[in-house]
Amino acid sequence: MDSELPLPAVEPPPPVTAESRQARIVRSAGVVSVAVFLSRITGLLREMVFAHFFGAGLVYDAFLAAFRIPNLMRDLLAEGALSAAFVTTFSQYMTTKGDREAFKLSNRVATILAPGLALLCLLGMIFAPQVVDVMFPGFAQVPGKKELTVTLTRVMMPFLVFIALAAKAMGVLNAKGVFGVPALASAFFNVGSLSVGLTCGYLLGPRLGFSPIVGMAIGTLVGGILQYVVQWPSLRRVGLRYSPELRWSDPGVRQIFRLMGPAVIGTAAVQINVVVNSNFATQILDASGQVANGPVSWLGYAFRFMQLPLGLFGVAIASATLPAIARSAAENNIPEFRSTLAASLGLVFLLSFPSAVGLAVLAEPMIGVLFERGQFTSVDTHQTALALAAYALGLIGYSAIKVLTPAFYALNEVRVPMLASVGSIITNYVLNWTFIRVLDWGHAGLAFSTSLVATINFLVLMIFLRRRIRRLEGRRLSRSLIGILAASLAMGAVCAASTYALRHWLGEGLGPRLADLAITIPLGLLVLYQSCRALQVEELDTAAAALLGRTLRRRPL
Repeated sequence: MDSELPLPAVEPPPPVTAESRQARIVRSAGVVSVAVFLSRITGLLREMVFAHFFGAGLVYDAFLAAFRIPNLMRDLLAEGALSAAFVTTFSQYMTTKGDREAFKLSNRVATILAPGLALLCLLGMIFAPQVVDVMFPGFAQVPGKKELTVTLTRVMMPFLVFIALAAKAMGVLNAKGVFGVPALASAFFNVGSLSVGLTCGYLLGPRLGFSPIVGMAIGTLVGGILQYVVQWPSLRRVGLRYSPELRWSDPGVRQIFRLMGPAVIGTAAVQINVVVNSNFATQILDASGQVANGPVSWLGYAFRFMQLPLGLFGVAIASATLPAIARSAAENNIPEFRSTLAASLGLVFLLSFPSAVGLAVLAEPMIGVLFERGQFTSVDTHQTALALAAYALGLIGYSAIKVLTPAFYALNEVRVPMLASVGSIITNYVLNWTFIRVLDWGHAGLAFSTSLVATINFLVLMIFLRRRIRRLEGRRLSRSLIGILAASLAMGAVCAASTYALRHWLGEGLGPRLADLAITIPLGLLVLYQSCRALQVEELDTAAAALLGRTLRRRPL
């Protein structure tokens, strides 16, 4: 009898180590960062167009206020509460029940979500005058400002339905390991809203009898539809086919909506505080004692500028981290959960601290280069730069909250984020009242208040999460944090000296500002890198190894 041939040895898959998990998260975050970078750059381009055509005054104040109403509900219901609750539950279904049941859950959520949000939008359109009165009381004192805001609100309210569906689609794709397309979808929103808005506002508007800013509102609505539609091909590639299915009895559906209730409060602090700031901003008086036109716009332009580093670092790392920690929590693997979360927070610190210092030091030349043209004046540049510098102080808090809040939901802990957010909203209102009514700090005081509250919220979440999982590699994080802080301050000192010298040598204007940024930013980055290297900041090596590892491994010996 012939002897059996020995089977070829099959090598077991390599063990999943903490370093490999961190490397995967950093690579995923890198993919998201590239996509988010394109999104934020197109977003800045959109703001540059608004600044050129509308400046910072009555018209843009009204547009920002009108957009903030559906945008607030988007952050409360879609990209905040829904995203965290849905990704957590969807990942648990994938881990315990498989893709088929997870996709059924997605279809059931969509079947409930779309008509519910459509009804909410209809109510928002009907009661738009009352909503504007509550959120922006100062507008009624400026002739025509409230009426324009109501019109724009009614045009943009349906944006909420499509952006919520886009957030759910992003959750499915992220859980399946697809990060680039959903992160890039916002770029399609920016490009689509800008191109359609300009076409409607300046080509069709004069013929159909509506103003350019109404055309831009129509463009915003179309952009929201486009942000959802561009994700359809990727959803089909991962195997999701939508079919309506109304089933409230699904335990996953009940869990999502159970998590969403407290999560609406738990993820809302920053955005609610921004709206409260806008409420106070509409009541800021100018030198003549009248309600000022401009503070809402200055805060809006500055916060949009803040979205670039926040999206690149905070949102990107959070998007890459959430599916990983949700799986760890579903498997009750707390050591892996702890290691993944600590690594992500270290990266947030490495990227956010230097960005915050750079934004604070270089706010005026950056704002001037991007926005100061057309209707946007040098006064607007200075006032927006003040707001940006104040907002930058909270960048670390903003970014870390993006990582920490979903971590609580992955552990099915909803009370702590909810209570922390309630506390931060109350604190923000007290600080706003103090900075505006007592100290008279103007709109920069409102931005500073938001930063303080975000930082306090971050610290509270850190303390309670550490208690929940017993430890969070605090010694290593503290060591890295001290090194990153020292390197960031060294970078900031060099940048401040460089920009001060160049402004006095070259003067003001677009050309001198461009030269200032072209010299100061690379110099600051060089100082930052060398300082982190000298101080042995661990995250610098982790990021470099994760981003360059594949290239180095493929290089022939």
